[in-house]
Amino acid sequence: MVGFMMENLKPVLSFKNVSVSYKNHLALENISIDFLEGSLTAVLGPNGGGKSTFLKAILGLVPLQSGEIQRFHLKPKDIAYLAQQTEIDRTFPLTVHDVVALGLSQTKGFFQEIDQKTDITIQKVLEKVGLKETANRSLHMLSGGQFQRILFARTMLQDAKVILLDEPFAAVDRYTMEDLIKIVKGWAAERRTVIVVSHDLEFVQSYFPQSLLLARNVIAYGPTKQVLTLENLRQAKRNSREWEVSNLENNKTMQFFKDNV
Repeated sequence: MVGFMMENLKPVLSFKNVSVSYKNHLALENISIDFLEGSLTAVLGPNGGGKSTFLKAILGLVPLQSGEIQRFHLKPKDIAYLAQQTEIDRTFPLTVHDVVALGLSQTKGFFQEIDQKTDITIQKVLEKVGLKETANRSLHMLSGGQFQRILFARTMLQDAKVILLDEPFAAVDRYTMEDLIKIVKGWAAERRTVIVVSHDLEFVQSYFPQSLLLARNVIAYGPTKQVLTLENLRQAKRNSREWEVSNLENNKTMQFFKDNV
């Protein structure tokens, strides 16, 4: 198993020989790692390396081809997921208040009336992300950075033990990025387990104590300085080139049979 130990912390997620296929392509291959309570981990790797699939496997949104993921008695409400902005429809007629309130859907349901106490809680999380005065605004009125702050407020309201963030700092300004990383570090300080997909090497090196370099399989996992070495990054890039060649050959073979059979 690839991994590292931290004293007095228990695993909350354990991958055991996990492989996942997606659209007839192998997305993850033979992953065996543990995530510990209170750990803050960045997941990096080339495009197509399985980073988003990795998070979706934890959520149970993609079927496993082989292996298993142990969640150690975690319930669905114990895992919060913030998807990439590109996967979220901002044209839907919701206000900021509505979106943040969705963070309570797993505990209160979708149709439960919001009481005064809950409304105060929503105002508090909006204040923490610096957007207290935006509660009644429509989503289409927000900038990319403001929208991401709103999504963080919704995640805060979920009060989950495990928090999964897919490219949460993409397309936001540096000021917003620094505010949001403070929230992420606060979650880890509360002994929540936080897993963040990122493509920004410099940012990860500055703020994340441990990293997972993923290129369909685990290139390296552990303290960030030991993971993000030149040789490991080169290996991830080599893997990426091999997939491109393999996929091209497979596509040519499939097209040949379509044209000649």
